[in-house]
Amino acid sequence: MKIKHIWLFIISGFSSVIWAQSPKTETLDSLNKQPKTYALRVGVDASRLLKTQLNSDFSGIELVGDLQLGKRLFVAAELGTEKIEQQSELIHYTTKGNYLKLGIDYNIFNNWEGMDNVLAVGLRFASSGHRHAVNQYELYTTHRYFDNPIITQGFEVGEKSAISTRWIELLFGVKVELLQNLYAGMSLRLHILAKRPEVNNYGNIYAPGFNRITDDNSFGSSFNYTLTYKFPFRFRKN
Repeated sequence: MKIKHIWLFIISGFSSVIWAQSPKTETLDSLNKQPKTYALRVGVDASRLLKTQLNSDFSGIELVGDLQLGKRLFVAAELGTEKIEQQSELIHYTTKGNYLKLGIDYNIFNNWEGMDNVLAVGLRFASSGHRHAVNQYELYTTHRYFDNPIITQGFEVGEKSAISTRWIELLFGVKVELLQNLYAGMSLRLHILAKRPEVNNYGNIYAPGFNRITDDNSFGSSFNYTLTYKFPFRFRKN
C-alpha cells in the first residue's frame, strides 16, 4: 500500500507540473506567432495644390507614400507632374513633365507610449522627364542703340525625346499624427544633380521636382507639406 501511495503521489505531482506548464507553453507559442504589423501611408503634397491655386503660372500635383517595414525603417516614393511658365533672362518658356522619387526614411524619434510620430532623415533617387517650350525670346546684341528684337515664334526643346534629369535628395522631415491614422508632414530637401543632360542650342534650366537649374551650380533645394493616411496591415507567421 505504501508503494501504491508513493506512486500515486509521484504521478499526481508530475501531472500537476505538466498542467501548470501547459498554459505557459501555449502563451509562448501564441507570443511567437503574434502578427507583425506593417503600414502603408499614402497622401498628397498640399503645398503644390496650394501653389496651383495661388500662382497662375504653375500647375502640379505630387502623390506621396511610404511603406513601414519595421519600427524605424520606411520605403518611400513620390510621383508628381508639373507645368510652369517662367522668364529667364531673354527667354520666356514653359516646362512640362513628370518625375519619380524613390528612397528610404529612418525615424530617429523615440515615441512615447501611445504616440506614432516620425522625425526622419532620408535619401531619394529622383528622375524627371520633361520638355521645354520656348514661347518668345529676344535676340542678344552687344549694343543697345535699338531695342532687342523679340521673336514670338516659339519652338520645342526635347520634342522627339523628353529631356531626362537625375538627382539625389537628402532630406529631413517630420510627420505628426493629427487624428487616428491621419498625418501632417513637412520635409526640407537638398538636391544634388547626378545627370545634367546636354541640350543642343538650349540649356536645361528647369526640371520638374528639382526646380531651377543653373550652369554654375549643381545644387538645389525644396520643401513639401503633406497630408497622408495610414493603412495598417499584418502578416501572421506560421
